[in-house]
Amino acid sequence: MENNPKALWDNCLSLIKENVTEQQFRTWFAPIVFENYDENSRTLLVQVPSRYVYEYLEQYYVSLLSKVLCRCFGTNIQLNYRIVVDKKNKITVDEEGSEPVNIERQQPVMRANQSPNVLDAAVPQELNPQLDLSKTFHSFIEGDSNKLPRTVGLSIAEHPGKSTFNPFFVFGPSGCGKTHLINAIGIRCKELYPKKRVLYVSARLFQVQFTDATRRNTVNDFIHFYQTIDVLIVDDVQEWATATKTLDTFFHIFDHLFRLGKQIILASDRPPVDLQGVKDRLLTRFACGLIAELEKPNTQLCIDILKSKCHRDGLKIPDDVIQFIAETANGSVRDLEGVINSLLAYSVVYNTNIDMRLAERVIKRAVKVDNHPLTVDDILEKVCHHYGVTQQNVFSRSRKRDYVLVRQVSMYLAQKYTKMPASRIGQLIGGRDHSTVIHSCTTIEQRLKVDKAFGAELSSIENSFKLKN
Repeated sequence: MENNPKALWDNCLSLIKENVTEQQFRTWFAPIVFENYDENSRTLLVQVPSRYVYEYLEQYYVSLLSKVLCRCFGTNIQLNYRIVVDKKNKITVDEEGSEPVNIERQQPVMRANQSPNVLDAAVPQELNPQLDLSKTFHSFIEGDSNKLPRTVGLSIAEHPGKSTFNPFFVFGPSGCGKTHLINAIGIRCKELYPKKRVLYVSARLFQVQFTDATRRNTVNDFIHFYQTIDVLIVDDVQEWATATKTLDTFFHIFDHLFRLGKQIILASDRPPVDLQGVKDRLLTRFACGLIAELEKPNTQLCIDILKSKCHRDGLKIPDDVIQFIAETANGSVRDLEGVINSLLAYSVVYNTNIDMRLAERVIKRAVKVDNHPLTVDDILEKVCHHYGVTQQNVFSRSRKRDYVLVRQVSMYLAQKYTKMPASRIGQLIGGRDHSTVIHSCTTIEQRLKVDKAFGAELSSIENSFKLKN
């Protein structure tokens, strides 16, 4: 019975139950269902009830899972997950867990769901890298805007501290993937060099720790701890711009690590030259390695990112909806993921398919669009209000003059203020074809050339768009 894989998994659950609270076990481990075990590949497959459970287990309990699997199944066990994405239709998607040699999280398992304090790591092997295990190179989709930083990042992960890319300073606007990239470097480095002391820390957390050390009169211990790191990754360093004492302390840590050939990776929303308040002696050190810019992803990269996420999450989203989201989300990876998550939630709660109209509504609520803030629904609402007709009137097949005018104006303004093709505009305004939209736009353009009063009317409607925002 001991060699039965299901019995071995039950033993794993018993061990886990001894190391977590009853609530933690009931929430995260009791719902896990044993699927199968392949002895040849040493791969264990379990089913979890949602992607959220999978991600939570991978982020907070990967060390505990590794230990109990090693105890019950032996070393080098690959844990994979079968995620239920649609319970009603019994749709699942398989995901790989962390590699068997991946990061060991050594903090006491009873604190597995709490934010760790890096200064708790008194023994070198017990350091918690604090990396987000979901942000890997595998999920960091390559495109023109990130090819150089991604390539350099891989090189650094494979040869930390041994290249001319030290320090590696990556900068770019919010949502372009900086945090993902620097986490991916740390994760890959830890996979290749398990014994290296890798640490990811936000600039804000570093500052809080320094302030706490100052209050406790343990600054020397604080500095010594950071001087033992092999790969130091600091995110959002622009937040130190006015923190003089924090910057002075980091200078000594930086200088020590750099002289020892340790790898330093920094991320910021601006290049070193624009970090006002940072002394020249530190700026020159920031700039002595490689400075790489991460640009906002273009439309094609956004499409690739969206398709990758849909594939990963087992989602089915029409190509035209993906195209629309990619063109509307301002090149922010964070916005792209937020829109997809919102679409999924809306479709599940309201039991509706993910289509263009749903995408428009979600984006209107989830994304601040800089250049084209309007959806077809917004335009219809304003035009109908201006002329005193209902949307049902506009969508009808009636050829009544007032309805035709509102229909044509709506199509004209939709083409002007959205990036949608004529065929999509026609579908959203009463199910018309693209030729009707083109004809409507041409009619309105010709009338604007000869009718100043009509031009004033349209200006009034357009001004109402601005007031909305």
